[in-house]
Amino acid sequence: MSDLTIIVPTRGRPDNLWALWLAFKETCTADTVLLAVVDDDDPYLPSYEQRHSWAAGDPRFLLLIGPRLRLGGTLNMVAPYQAGRSKAVGFQGDDHRPRTVGWDTRYIEALDQLGTGIVYGNDLIQGPNLPTQVAMTSDIILAAGHMIPPGLTHLWIDNSWLALGRALDAITYLPDVVVEHCHPIAGHAAWDQGYAECNTDELMDTDRAVFEAWRANGLGRWVQQIKEYQRG
Repeated sequence: MSDLTIIVPTRGRPDNLWALWLAFKETCTADTVLLAVVDDDDPYLPSYEQRHSWAAGDPRFLLLIGPRLRLGGTLNMVAPYQAGRSKAVGFQGDDHRPRTVGWDTRYIEALDQLGTGIVYGNDLIQGPNLPTQVAMTSDIILAAGHMIPPGLTHLWIDNSWLALGRALDAITYLPDVVVEHCHPIAGHAAWDQGYAECNTDELMDTDRAVFEAWRANGLGRWVQQIKEYQRG
């Protein structure tokens, strides 16, 4: 069982994934696994497989190929299984870059202090306002059966983690642990098809409606399930 598994759904950006893996190698100090999830219809799939081969079988870098479910669907497909194999499960985009050496150890220490909870670092854009990258104790996922509210596609996922952590009174922000979000709004990436597809007014409205419905009718149930799971 690993200490931490970071799920990275990625499409159309094999070079981003490789850069993220190199950042992991330079900064991870715990038993942390990067699990990249690539769509089986991604035109860049051979390039992903090539870059994975460059890691020469390093068990900390795994590649999973599956159906295209978008970000939210992919996390909910993969996270429950990984939660049974790792003490904690997290998310980073292929445009995140850990900068702080030992960031993963700090995350694990924070989660150990919480017992059950969520932790996130400084992405240099949202800071404490939103966990654009995150790690959580596996019991949260096992209890709820999901990593995010079903139906969310992309834009309000980080809001759901913040809402859940606050409802549990178990969320920690580490301002000195930098996991940079290399996003176009910060001028650190080109506005490619992936960004354009997930940043539309229509998707914003749809995801907001799903989030608000979950916050009103599902969040309390998740909290109850998690607390019951803690009690055994």
